[in-house]
Amino acid sequence: MTPTLSVRQASPADIAAVDALLARSYPRLLAADYPPSIMVLAIPRIARARPELLASGNYFLAEDGAGRVLAAGGWTRGNPLGPEGSGGSGHVRHVATDPDLTRRGIGRALMGRVMLDARKAGVEWLDCLSTRTAVPFYQALGFRALHPVDVPLAPGIVFPAIRMMANLRQTAI
Repeated sequence: MTPTLSVRQASPADIAAVDALLARSYPRLLAADYPPSIMVLAIPRIARARPELLASGNYFLAEDGAGRVLAAGGWTRGNPLGPEGSGGSGHVRHVATDPDLTRRGIGRALMGRVMLDARKAGVEWLDCLSTRTAVPFYQALGFRALHPVDVPLAPGIVFPAIRMMANLRQTAI
């Protein structure tokens, strides 16, 4: 059964709840698509909430009726690997869903809010550095895969991802 769901803007006070979600989500959901040698180095770096995202006004939480965080994610202008983007481009940031609740529309509801918020802010193109695991999810939302990319996490540590893009002018939200 799908829980009662609401999507709201995150705040810095949500850091512990987002940390807990990322810590339970990424290790379980990514394990099938990444070898242990990558997981052991990447998980400690990616499974932590980003305070700047929580304070940005562009990061959202999907919660059940009891206020438990079931999914999180947001967007920023430009690309996190490069300089600030133009007003017409944005980037999907730090999306996760509770691993026990995938395929129930929770991630889709969250990303619908993210994409609508970005479009209202004038973003026309939404870029995404997707995990291998999440490619089908993003494709179902109207993103198209462009090419593989290595995301630098620390000196000498990279995380293999897939760069994806959605045209928010043409994507149904």
